[in-house]
Amino acid sequence: MTTKVLLVDDDREVREALGQTLELCDLDPILAGSYVAAKDHIVPEFDGVVVTDIRMPGRDGFHLLEHARGVDPELPVILLTGEGDIPMAVRAMEQGAHAFLEKPCGPKEFVAAVRQALGLRAEVLAARRAQAAKVAGDAAARMLVGRSPQAEAMRSRVRAIARASAEALVCGPPGSGTSKVAEVIHLLSASARAPFVKRTGDGLDEAGLAAAMEEAGGGTLYLDEIATLPPATQYALLDRLESGGARPRVLGGSTRNPGAEAEAGRLNAELFWRLDLMRVTIPALRERPDDIPVLFRHYVAQACEQANLPMPEIEPELLARLMARDWPGNARALTSVAMRVAMGLDPGLDAAASTEEEPGLAEQLARVERSLLIEALRRHEGHATRTAEALKLPRKTFYDKLARHELRAEDYRRD
Repeated sequence: MTTKVLLVDDDREVREALGQTLELCDLDPILAGSYVAAKDHIVPEFDGVVVTDIRMPGRDGFHLLEHARGVDPELPVILLTGEGDIPMAVRAMEQGAHAFLEKPCGPKEFVAAVRQALGLRAEVLAARRAQAAKVAGDAAARMLVGRSPQAEAMRSRVRAIARASAEALVCGPPGSGTSKVAEVIHLLSASARAPFVKRTGDGLDEAGLAAAMEEAGGGTLYLDEIATLPPATQYALLDRLESGGARPRVLGGSTRNPGAEAEAGRLNAELFWRLDLMRVTIPALRERPDDIPVLFRHYVAQACEQANLPMPEIEPELLARLMARDWPGNARALTSVAMRVAMGLDPGLDAAASTEEEPGLAEQLARVERSLLIEALRRHEGHATRTAEALKLPRKTFYDKLARHELRAEDYRRD
């Protein structure tokens, strides 16, 4: 259960005494002496409750109640009242106050009322998180497509980083989609309903960094190609990360080895270690060719949906050609080919081949054979006999080929 209590009273002695009472009961008081000092703590997902005196100089407890109700109508606000303020407190409850306590109140009564309000707050926040999860689903499974062990390991890592709510690095080769992975981390985190802000590191000055952090608020700020941040901005970012206080979570992205960038002096070493609390590395497509048909179909379907086009039939021969490539442009390059196929155009693989270093004939043939085996296994749901018959292969030859390509028929069976 949450333990935060925003305690607001202009009388310092009363404020500190009540704060000490809360601390002795293992609660976490945040002390404020005025409306101005208290209001910035009140945000929609503030995981605590508010206890405020009614009579204060300037804006009083009624103003704070009104502000809290405007930010989050379900945030419990307990009013502290003097003897003559009880009718006023009753009216305030009609306006949405959770409860009122008459001063001076005993420690047991005070703590009991606060704990009751904290329990209610915990239930409200838990219900909101459950609803958000229901609406969003598992963003990792929905947005990070792939069936390979590498893809599953990446999704597990992303989920772990999202739960940790700490700074992290998202690394991967060019075109692999580091910003997309960063967004998934945000969507799976406790701050999913807050903003997700992206900025490119190159040329981002200190003022731009400050504006981006303010825009992100209690959400996530993703800084792409973190090593290209100007040195002054790197120092400013490090200072903000180490100063504490309310700020967004920062994720850094890099298509290069960030450790090597730090050793070369292009990335502030202290900033690197601060961001490298956790790291997820996106595997290149050449490391997981089994994912290429799945990703390609996904990208074609997306392109068809966006352009209101019918889904074309994707021939196994095309998938085999796709799997035989190294894809230095990774997901971005595969997406371009998918868009061409969705529009009924030539996939352009021959033109793209001129920009790549082609593997040898034996390697190309091996890749094609492996891709055809995988596609056949998927079509026949891992049934070895039917797959061998469809490929017109003797059973022994079929099993020899599976062993040569490190494939197992049972891995393609559907539960």
